[in-house]
Amino acid sequence: MTPLSSAMVLAAGLGTRMRPLTEARPKPLLPLAGRTLLDHALDRIDEAGIGNVVVNAHWFPHLIEDVCAARAHPPKVVKEDTLLETGGGIRNALPLLGKDPFLVVNGDAFWLDGPVSTIERLAERFDPEEMDGLLLMVRASQVDSEIGHGDFLLDPLGRVRWPKEREVAPYVYGGVQIIHPRLMEGSPEGAFSLHRQWTRAIENGRLFGLVHDGAWFHLSRPGDLRVAENALATGLARAMF
Repeated sequence: MTPLSSAMVLAAGLGTRMRPLTEARPKPLLPLAGRTLLDHALDRIDEAGIGNVVVNAHWFPHLIEDVCAARAHPPKVVKEDTLLETGGGIRNALPLLGKDPFLVVNGDAFWLDGPVSTIERLAERFDPEEMDGLLLMVRASQVDSEIGHGDFLLDPLGRVRWPKEREVAPYVYGGVQIIHPRLMEGSPEGAFSLHRQWTRAIENGRLFGLVHDGAWFHLSRPGDLRVAENALATGLARAMF
C-alpha cells in the first residue's frame, strides 16, 4: 500500500451546467443526502486517515471557507483569484501537498464504497515505481445519466488510453485519483486542464485505472441530483451493486 498523507479537493469550478442551483453558491456546496458534496468528500478523506488536506476555491470562496472552518479538522483553503482549471489548481497547491503521492478528489464526486474503502483500494493499487497517476474508473453501463461516448479504455494491465475517433469508451472517470507530483513536471503556469498531463502520462505508459466496485453518481445537471437523492432514499443504489 502507498501511504497517503495529503489530499486535495478540487472545488473551484463554476458549475455552469448545474445552474440555476449554482448561481449563488459553488457546486461542491450543493446538498445531497443531508450534507454538502464537499462534506461528503472530506468525510471520506478523514475516514482514510489523511491529515493534510487542501481545498481550492474560486466561485464564492468565502462559502467554501465557512464549510471548511466548521469541520473538526479544517482543511487549508487556497483561493484562486483567477480560475486555474484542474491542472493549474493542483500545480498551484503543490507546495502544500508535499513530495509524496497524494489523493485528488473532484468537489462534485459522490460515490458509495464497495466491500473495501475506495480510497484504500486506490492506495493499495498505486505503485509509484510504475505509475504517475491512478484514476478511479466507473463502468459507463452502470451510470444512470448522459455521459456521451465515455472517457477511457483500459488494457489488460490497467493502463489507460484515450478513445480513438468514433470509438466508444467503456469507462468514465470517477473524479478520484492518486497522483505522484512528477505528473505535474513540465506543466505551465496559469490555467490548464489536467488532461494535458494525463496525455503525457498515457504516452509514457504511466497512467493507470482502477475500476470502482461500488455505486457512483454522475452529478452534472440538476436532474442528476434528483436521481441520486431518490436512489439513496429508496436504497436502490445499494441494491444495484
